[in-house]
Amino acid sequence: MYRTLISRLEDHHLQTLVHLIRYVVSGAFVTSVHLLIYWLAAQPLRIAPLIANVIAQVVSTTLGYNIHSRWTFRGHGRRDNLARTGGRFIVVTAFGFVLNSFWVWLFTGLLHGAVWWPMPAIAILTPLAVFWLNRLWVFS
Repeated sequence: MYRTLISRLEDHHLQTLVHLIRYVVSGAFVTSVHLLIYWLAAQPLRIAPLIANVIAQVVSTTLGYNIHSRWTFRGHGRRDNLARTGGRFIVVTAFGFVLNSFWVWLFTGLLHGAVWWPMPAIAILTPLAVFWLNRLWVFS
């Protein structure tokens, strides 16, 4: 059944599916690292949640660029201009950082929730938005 469905996909749709699957795998790892660092800094170390998010973002950005450029989007787009690709990646990462900071502010600041409250949004909503920006603009 799956083989029939996959064989009916056009090449560019199949390539997008492959990138999405790779992104889910690598993104889950990068997001897990981000969430672990965020939680450790904010909970046991009692660092302010927004500062903990900054620390987690620095580590996950470096890790994410290396994994996504070398594996997730391998074979997609050009890699001839590191300044262009790296610059675009930084813009998308900044967007992801702002979005994650919004979740942290909303749930721990405005709503006075627990440190873990923003974690589902950080784990699900932000990666979905960042995937499409990476696929359509950074690694195109």
